[in-house]
Amino acid sequence: MASIEKRGPRTYRLEVHLGRDGRGKPIRHRKTIKVPENLTGRKLKEFLNLELAKFQLEVESGTYIAPEKMLFRDFAIGEWWPKFAEKRYSPANQKNIRSILNAHILPAFGDMRLDTIKTIHCVNLMDELSRKPGRSGKPLSGSTMLNVHKALDSIFAKAVEWRLIKENPMDGVERPTMDRWKKQYYDEEEAREVIAALYQEPVEWRLYFLGLMLGGFRRGELLALEWPDVDFDNNMIHIRKAITMTKDGQPVETPPKAGSEGSVVMPEWYMKELAKYRRQWMRERLQAGDRWEGGERQYVFHNGLGRPWHYTTPTQKWIKFIAKHDLKHIRLHDLRHTAATLLIEAGVELKAVQERLRHSRYQTTADFYAHVTKRVSKETAAKLEKFDPRNLSPNRPPRGQDGTFSS
Repeated sequence: MASIEKRGPRTYRLEVHLGRDGRGKPIRHRKTIKVPENLTGRKLKEFLNLELAKFQLEVESGTYIAPEKMLFRDFAIGEWWPKFAEKRYSPANQKNIRSILNAHILPAFGDMRLDTIKTIHCVNLMDELSRKPGRSGKPLSGSTMLNVHKALDSIFAKAVEWRLIKENPMDGVERPTMDRWKKQYYDEEEAREVIAALYQEPVEWRLYFLGLMLGGFRRGELLALEWPDVDFDNNMIHIRKAITMTKDGQPVETPPKAGSEGSVVMPEWYMKELAKYRRQWMRERLQAGDRWEGGERQYVFHNGLGRPWHYTTPTQKWIKFIAKHDLKHIRLHDLRHTAATLLIEAGVELKAVQERLRHSRYQTTADFYAHVTKRVSKETAAKLEKFDPRNLSPNRPPRGQDGTFSS
Protein backbone atom coordinates (compact mmCIF):
# COMPACT_ATOMS: atom_id res chain seq x y z
CA MET A 1 0.00 0.00 0.00
CA ALA A 2 1.31 3.46 -0.89
CA SER A 3 -0.01 7.00 -0.54
CA ILE A 4 0.76 10.64 -1.24
CA GLU A 5 0.02 13.44 1.22
CA LYS A 6 0.39 17.17 0.55
CA ARG A 7 2.40 18.86 3.33
CA GLY A 8 3.08 22.34 1.93
CA PRO A 9 2.77 24.52 -1.21
CA ARG A 10 5.37 22.44 -3.05
CA THR A 11 6.03 19.67 -0.52
CA TYR A 12 4.55 16.17 -0.52
CA ARG A 13 5.09 13.15 1.69
CA LEU A 14 5.29 9.72 0.12
CA GLU A 15 4.37 6.75 2.30
CA VAL A 16 4.77 3.02 1.66
CA HIS A 17 3.31 0.32 3.94
CA LEU A 18 4.82 -3.17 4.07
CA GLY A 19 2.32 -4.79 6.41
CA ARG A 20 3.09 -5.49 10.06
CA ASP A 21 6.07 -6.87 11.93
CA GLY A 22 6.07 -9.85 14.33
CA ARG A 23 4.63 -7.72 17.11
CA GLY A 24 1.83 -6.43 14.94
CA LYS A 25 3.41 -2.97 14.55
CA PRO A 26 2.91 -1.35 11.10
CA ILE A 27 6.00 -1.28 8.86
CA ARG A 28 6.00 1.96 6.92
CA HIS A 29 8.50 4.24 5.27
CA ARG A 30 8.07 7.93 4.57
CA LYS A 31 9.89 10.33 2.29
CA THR A 32 9.30 14.07 1.79
CA ILE A 33 9.90 15.54 -1.66
CA LYS A 34 9.74 18.97 -3.29
CA VAL A 35 8.10 19.47 -6.67
CA PRO A 36 9.14 22.02 -9.31
CA GLU A 37 7.06 25.21 -9.38
CA ASN A 38 6.09 24.79 -13.02
CA LEU A 39 4.28 21.48 -12.44
CA THR A 40 0.51 21.69 -12.14
CA GLY A 41 -2.55 19.64 -12.98
CA ARG A 42 -1.94 16.43 -14.87
CA LYS A 43 1.86 16.91 -15.08
CA LEU A 44 2.03 17.31 -11.29
CA LYS A 45 -0.01 14.14 -10.78
CA GLU A 46 2.19 12.20 -13.20
CA PHE A 47 5.33 13.46 -11.47
CA LEU A 48 4.06 12.45 -8.01
CA ASN A 49 2.92 9.01 -9.16
CA LEU A 50 6.30 8.38 -10.77
CA GLU A 51 8.15 9.44 -7.61
CA LEU A 52 5.88 7.24 -5.51
CA ALA A 53 6.47 4.25 -7.80
CA LYS A 54 10.25 4.74 -7.61
CA PHE A 55 10.07 5.10 -3.82
CA GLN A 56 7.92 1.98 -3.47
CA LEU A 57 10.35 0.00 -5.65
CA GLU A 58 13.30 1.09 -3.48
CA VAL A 59 11.47 0.14 -0.28
CA GLU A 60 10.25 -3.24 -1.53
CA SER A 61 13.65 -4.15 -3.00
CA GLY A 62 15.42 -3.21 0.22
CA THR A 63 17.61 -0.54 -1.37
CA TYR A 64 15.92 2.38 0.40
CA ILE A 65 17.73 3.72 3.44
CA ALA A 66 15.72 5.85 5.83
CA PRO A 67 17.29 9.29 6.34
CA GLU A 68 17.64 8.73 10.07
CA LYS A 69 19.72 5.62 9.37
CA MET A 70 21.78 6.85 6.39
CA LEU A 71 25.52 6.68 6.79
CA PHE A 72 27.69 9.61 5.70
CA ARG A 73 29.39 7.33 3.16
CA ASP A 74 26.07 6.32 1.59
CA PHE A 75 24.94 9.91 1.25
CA ALA A 76 28.25 11.32 -0.01
CA ILE A 77 28.85 8.59 -2.60
CA GLY A 78 25.33 7.51 -3.42
CA GLU A 79 23.45 10.79 -3.33
CA TRP A 80 25.63 13.93 -3.25
CA TRP A 81 28.17 12.71 -5.80
CA PRO A 82 25.91 11.63 -8.71
CA LYS A 83 23.15 14.18 -8.11
CA PHE A 84 25.34 17.24 -7.49
CA ALA A 85 29.12 16.90 -7.69
CA GLU A 86 29.25 15.20 -11.10
CA LYS A 87 27.03 17.91 -12.55
CA ARG A 88 28.63 20.88 -10.82
CA TYR A 89 32.38 20.27 -10.93
CA SER A 90 34.80 19.93 -13.84
CA PRO A 91 36.49 16.53 -14.41
CA ALA A 92 39.73 17.88 -12.95
CA ASN A 93 37.95 19.11 -9.82
CA GLN A 94 36.06 15.83 -9.53
CA LYS A 95 39.36 13.96 -9.48
CA ASN A 96 40.67 16.25 -6.73
CA ILE A 97 37.48 15.92 -4.66
CA ARG A 98 37.51 12.12 -4.91
CA SER A 99 41.07 12.16 -3.60
CA ILE A 100 40.06 14.45 -0.72
CA LEU A 101 37.10 12.22 0.17
CA ASN A 102 39.08 8.98 0.10
CA ALA A 103 42.15 10.28 1.92
CA HIS A 104 40.71 12.57 4.58
CA ILE A 105 36.91 12.59 4.93
CA LEU A 106 35.57 9.05 4.51
CA PRO A 107 38.09 7.51 6.96
CA ALA A 108 36.75 9.87 9.63
CA PHE A 109 33.03 10.14 8.87
CA GLY A 110 32.27 7.32 6.43
CA ASP A 111 30.69 4.91 8.94
CA MET A 112 28.95 7.56 11.04
CA ARG A 113 25.25 8.20 10.65
CA LEU A 114 24.69 11.43 8.76
CA ASP A 115 22.41 12.94 11.40
CA THR A 116 24.83 12.22 14.28
CA ILE A 117 27.72 14.30 12.90
CA LYS A 118 27.91 17.53 14.88
CA THR A 119 29.94 20.72 14.56
CA ILE A 120 32.45 19.55 17.19
CA HIS A 121 33.17 16.45 15.09
CA CYS A 122 34.00 18.67 12.12
CA VAL A 123 36.11 21.00 14.26
CA ASN A 124 38.06 18.05 15.63
CA LEU A 125 38.62 16.62 12.13
CA MET A 126 39.94 19.92 10.78
CA ASP A 127 42.21 20.30 13.81
CA GLU A 128 43.52 16.76 13.39
CA LEU A 129 44.16 17.26 9.68
CA SER A 130 46.03 20.52 10.34
CA ARG A 131 48.61 18.47 12.25
CA LYS A 132 48.55 15.42 9.98
CA PRO A 133 51.63 15.01 7.75
CA GLY A 134 51.02 14.69 4.03
CA ARG A 135 52.92 12.50 1.57
CA SER A 136 55.95 14.79 1.80
CA GLY A 137 56.05 14.43 5.57
CA LYS A 138 55.06 18.08 6.00
CA PRO A 139 51.68 19.25 7.34
CA LEU A 140 48.83 19.37 4.82
CA SER A 141 48.91 22.55 2.77
CA GLY A 142 46.46 25.37 3.32
CA SER A 143 44.91 24.67 -0.08
CA THR A 144 44.28 21.00 0.84
CA MET A 145 42.73 22.05 4.15
CA LEU A 146 40.53 24.54 2.33
CA ASN A 147 39.41 21.86 -0.14
CA VAL A 148 38.47 19.53 2.72
CA HIS A 149 36.43 22.32 4.29
CA LYS A 150 34.68 23.15 1.00
CA ALA A 151 33.85 19.49 0.27
CA LEU A 152 32.37 18.91 3.73
CA ASP A 153 30.42 22.14 3.59
CA SER A 154 28.95 21.24 0.19
CA ILE A 155 27.97 17.71 1.29
CA PHE A 156 26.23 18.86 4.46
CA ALA A 157 24.62 21.86 2.72
CA LYS A 158 22.96 19.50 0.24
CA ALA A 159 21.89 17.20 3.07
CA VAL A 160 20.12 20.20 4.63
CA GLU A 161 18.61 21.29 1.32
CA TRP A 162 17.34 17.76 0.66
CA ARG A 163 15.88 17.66 4.22
CA LEU A 164 17.98 14.81 5.55
CA ILE A 165 19.40 16.90 8.40
CA LYS A 166 18.20 20.14 9.94
CA GLU A 167 21.48 22.07 10.23
CA ASN A 168 24.85 22.16 8.49
CA PRO A 169 27.46 21.17 11.12
CA MET A 170 30.11 23.05 9.12
CA ASP A 171 28.44 26.40 9.83
CA GLY A 172 30.52 26.82 12.98
CA VAL A 173 33.84 25.59 11.54
CA GLU A 174 36.44 28.22 10.72
CA ARG A 175 37.38 28.34 7.06
CA PRO A 176 41.13 27.68 6.53
CA THR A 177 43.19 30.22 4.66
CA MET A 178 44.97 29.06 1.53
CA ASP A 179 48.75 29.31 1.43
CA ARG A 180 50.00 32.40 -0.35
CA TRP A 181 52.86 31.21 -2.46
CA LYS A 182 55.51 33.67 -3.47
CA LYS A 183 54.74 34.54 -7.07
CA GLN A 184 57.67 34.08 -9.40
CA TYR A 185 58.12 35.75 -12.76
CA TYR A 186 60.72 36.92 -15.24
CA ASP A 187 61.59 40.57 -15.50
CA GLU A 188 62.29 42.13 -18.90
CA GLU A 189 65.96 41.15 -19.00
CA GLU A 190 65.22 37.58 -17.91
CA ALA A 191 62.35 37.33 -20.42
CA ARG A 192 64.73 38.28 -23.22
CA GLU A 193 67.09 35.52 -22.09
CA VAL A 194 64.24 32.99 -22.11
CA ILE A 195 63.11 34.03 -25.59
CA ALA A 196 66.65 33.70 -26.93
CA ALA A 197 66.83 30.17 -25.51
CA LEU A 198 63.43 29.28 -27.00
CA TYR A 199 64.80 29.98 -30.46
CA GLN A 200 67.04 26.97 -29.96
CA GLU A 201 63.99 24.73 -29.46
CA PRO A 202 61.46 23.19 -31.90
CA VAL A 203 59.05 25.78 -33.29
CA GLU A 204 55.90 24.28 -31.76
CA TRP A 205 57.34 24.44 -28.23
CA ARG A 206 58.75 27.91 -28.83
CA LEU A 207 55.34 29.22 -29.89
CA TYR A 208 53.56 27.40 -27.06
CA PHE A 209 55.76 28.84 -24.31
CA LEU A 210 55.83 32.29 -25.94
CA GLY A 211 52.03 32.19 -26.01
CA LEU A 212 51.92 31.60 -22.26
CA MET A 213 54.47 34.33 -21.54
CA LEU A 214 53.15 37.01 -23.91
CA GLY A 215 49.44 36.21 -24.01
CA GLY A 216 48.99 35.22 -20.37
CA PHE A 217 47.24 32.00 -21.38
CA ARG A 218 46.78 29.06 -19.07
CA ARG A 219 48.38 25.71 -19.92
CA GLY A 220 45.11 23.95 -20.78
CA GLU A 221 43.82 26.84 -22.90
CA LEU A 222 46.62 26.50 -25.44
CA LEU A 223 46.44 22.71 -25.33
CA ALA A 224 42.83 22.95 -26.55
CA LEU A 225 43.52 25.71 -29.10
CA GLU A 226 42.47 24.87 -32.68
CA TRP A 227 43.20 26.75 -35.89
CA PRO A 228 39.63 28.10 -36.26
CA ASP A 229 40.25 29.90 -32.93
CA VAL A 230 43.19 31.80 -34.44
CA ASP A 231 42.26 35.07 -36.18
CA PHE A 232 45.23 36.06 -38.34
CA ASP A 233 43.42 39.07 -39.81
CA ASN A 234 43.14 40.74 -36.40
CA ASN A 235 46.14 39.13 -34.68
CA MET A 236 43.82 37.56 -32.12
CA ILE A 237 43.59 34.23 -30.34
CA HIS A 238 40.13 33.22 -29.11
CA ILE A 239 39.86 31.09 -25.97
CA ARG A 240 36.74 28.91 -26.01
CA LYS A 241 37.80 25.72 -24.20
CA ALA A 242 40.59 24.09 -22.20
CA ILE A 243 42.11 20.66 -21.64
CA THR A 244 42.75 20.13 -17.94
CA MET A 245 43.05 16.35 -17.67
CA THR A 246 43.13 13.06 -19.54
CA LYS A 247 40.59 10.28 -18.88
CA ASP A 248 40.91 6.76 -20.28
CA GLY A 249 43.69 8.00 -22.54
CA GLN A 250 41.51 10.73 -24.03
CA PRO A 251 41.84 14.50 -23.44
CA VAL A 252 38.95 16.00 -21.51
CA GLU A 253 37.80 19.33 -22.89
CA THR A 254 35.98 21.74 -20.59
CA PRO A 255 34.87 25.37 -20.83
CA PRO A 256 37.61 27.80 -19.76
CA LYS A 257 37.83 28.80 -16.11
CA ALA A 258 34.74 30.79 -15.09
CA GLY A 259 34.74 34.15 -16.87
CA SER A 260 37.90 33.35 -18.86
CA GLU A 261 36.38 32.84 -22.28
CA GLY A 262 37.53 35.68 -24.51
CA SER A 263 40.05 36.95 -27.03
CA VAL A 264 43.64 38.16 -26.72
CA VAL A 265 45.46 40.35 -29.24
CA MET A 266 48.99 39.05 -29.82
CA PRO A 267 52.10 40.82 -31.16
CA GLU A 268 52.25 40.94 -34.93
CA TRP A 269 55.63 39.18 -35.10
CA TYR A 270 54.25 36.29 -33.02
CA MET A 271 51.25 35.88 -35.31
CA LYS A 272 53.53 35.85 -38.37
CA GLU A 273 55.54 33.01 -36.85
CA LEU A 274 52.31 31.22 -35.97
CA ALA A 275 51.15 31.55 -39.61
CA LYS A 276 54.46 30.10 -40.79
CA TYR A 277 54.08 27.24 -38.33
CA ARG A 278 50.55 26.61 -39.65
CA ARG A 279 51.97 25.94 -43.11
CA GLN A 280 54.34 23.39 -41.54
CA TRP A 281 51.34 21.93 -39.66
CA MET A 282 49.44 21.48 -42.94
CA ARG A 283 52.38 19.67 -44.51
CA GLU A 284 52.60 17.32 -41.53
CA ARG A 285 48.87 16.64 -41.80
CA LEU A 286 49.20 15.65 -45.46
CA GLN A 287 52.31 13.53 -44.91
CA ALA A 288 50.67 11.62 -42.05
CA GLY A 289 47.85 10.39 -44.28
CA ASP A 290 45.99 7.49 -42.67
CA ARG A 291 48.23 7.70 -39.59
CA TRP A 292 46.64 11.03 -38.64
CA GLU A 293 44.94 10.64 -35.23
CA GLY A 294 43.27 14.02 -34.99
CA GLY A 295 40.30 13.32 -37.22
CA GLU A 296 38.58 16.56 -38.13
CA ARG A 297 39.99 18.36 -35.11
CA GLN A 298 42.71 20.94 -35.76
CA TYR A 299 44.70 21.20 -32.54
CA VAL A 300 47.46 23.78 -33.02
CA PHE A 301 49.85 22.04 -30.64
CA HIS A 302 49.82 18.27 -31.07
CA ASN A 303 51.86 15.08 -30.83
CA GLY A 304 52.82 15.07 -34.50
CA LEU A 305 49.76 13.08 -35.56
CA GLY A 306 46.99 15.48 -34.61
CA ARG A 307 46.31 14.43 -31.02
CA PRO A 308 46.71 17.17 -28.39
CA TRP A 309 49.58 16.75 -25.95
CA HIS A 310 48.86 15.08 -22.61
CA TYR A 311 47.96 17.84 -20.17
CA THR A 312 51.09 17.27 -18.03
CA THR A 313 53.50 17.21 -20.99
CA PRO A 314 54.08 21.02 -21.15
CA THR A 315 55.08 21.11 -17.48
CA GLN A 316 57.59 18.29 -17.93
CA LYS A 317 58.96 19.91 -21.07
CA TRP A 318 59.27 23.30 -19.32
CA ILE A 319 61.24 21.83 -16.41
CA LYS A 320 63.69 20.20 -18.82
CA PHE A 321 63.96 23.38 -20.90
CA ILE A 322 64.94 25.72 -18.04
CA ALA A 323 67.39 23.14 -16.69
CA LYS A 324 68.97 22.68 -20.12
CA HIS A 325 69.55 26.42 -20.57
CA ASP A 326 70.34 27.17 -16.91
CA LEU A 327 67.48 29.67 -16.61
CA LYS A 328 65.88 30.94 -13.43
CA HIS A 329 63.44 28.32 -12.20
CA ILE A 330 59.81 29.36 -12.17
CA ARG A 331 56.68 27.25 -12.55
CA LEU A 332 55.03 26.92 -15.94
CA HIS A 333 51.97 28.81 -14.63
CA ASP A 334 54.29 31.64 -13.58
CA LEU A 335 54.70 32.51 -17.27
CA ARG A 336 51.15 33.87 -16.94
CA HIS A 337 52.33 36.01 -14.03
CA THR A 338 55.27 37.08 -16.16
CA ALA A 339 52.88 38.29 -18.88
CA ALA A 340 51.08 40.51 -16.38
CA THR A 341 54.26 41.74 -14.71
CA LEU A 342 55.92 42.79 -17.97
CA LEU A 343 52.83 44.80 -18.94
CA ILE A 344 52.55 46.51 -15.54
CA GLU A 345 56.25 47.37 -15.56
CA ALA A 346 55.78 48.85 -19.05
CA GLY A 347 53.14 51.20 -17.66
CA VAL A 348 49.99 49.40 -18.87
CA GLU A 349 46.96 50.18 -16.71
CA LEU A 350 45.77 47.44 -14.42
CA LYS A 351 42.31 47.42 -16.03
CA ALA A 352 43.88 46.52 -19.37
CA VAL A 353 45.91 43.77 -17.70
CA GLN A 354 42.70 42.41 -16.17
CA GLU A 355 41.05 42.24 -19.59
CA ARG A 356 44.07 40.56 -21.16
CA LEU A 357 44.30 37.92 -18.46
CA ARG A 358 40.50 37.55 -18.59
CA HIS A 359 40.02 37.87 -14.85
CA SER A 360 36.29 38.18 -14.19
CA ARG A 361 36.89 40.70 -11.39
CA TYR A 362 39.22 43.70 -11.37
CA GLN A 363 39.94 43.08 -7.68
CA THR A 364 41.43 39.68 -8.52
CA THR A 365 44.03 41.34 -10.74
CA ALA A 366 44.67 44.09 -8.19
CA ASP A 367 45.21 41.55 -5.39
CA PHE A 368 47.41 39.26 -7.48
CA TYR A 369 49.75 41.99 -8.66
CA ALA A 370 49.69 44.42 -5.74
CA HIS A 371 53.37 43.63 -5.09
CA VAL A 372 54.28 44.63 -8.65
CA THR A 373 52.24 47.84 -8.73
CA LYS A 374 53.67 48.85 -5.35
CA ARG A 375 57.23 48.33 -6.57
CA VAL A 376 56.55 50.19 -9.82
CA SER A 377 55.06 53.09 -7.82
CA LYS A 378 58.14 53.26 -5.65
CA GLU A 379 60.43 53.18 -8.70
CA THR A 380 58.38 55.94 -10.32
CA ALA A 381 58.58 58.09 -7.21
CA ALA A 382 62.31 57.43 -6.98
CA LYS A 383 62.76 59.04 -10.40
CA LEU A 384 61.58 62.32 -8.86
CA GLU A 385 64.34 62.31 -6.25
CA LYS A 386 66.52 64.27 -8.68
CA PHE A 387 64.34 67.27 -7.93
CA ASP A 388 65.30 67.22 -4.23
CA PRO A 389 66.40 70.85 -3.60
CA ARG A 390 69.48 69.59 -1.81
CA ASN A 391 70.62 67.95 -5.05
CA LEU A 392 70.11 70.99 -7.29
CA SER A 393 72.95 73.01 -8.82
CA PRO A 394 75.01 75.52 -6.75
CA ASN A 395 73.03 78.36 -8.39
CA ARG A 396 69.89 77.37 -6.48
CA PRO A 397 68.21 80.09 -4.37
CA PRO A 398 69.65 80.58 -0.86
CA ARG A 399 67.98 78.82 2.08
CA GLY A 400 66.42 80.68 4.92
CA GLN A 401 67.50 80.09 8.50
CA ASP A 402 64.63 77.63 8.95
CA GLY A 403 65.88 75.49 6.12
CA THR A 404 63.38 76.79 3.56
CA PHE A 405 64.16 78.90 0.50
CA SER A 406 63.92 82.63 1.06
CA SER A 407 61.33 84.41 -1.06
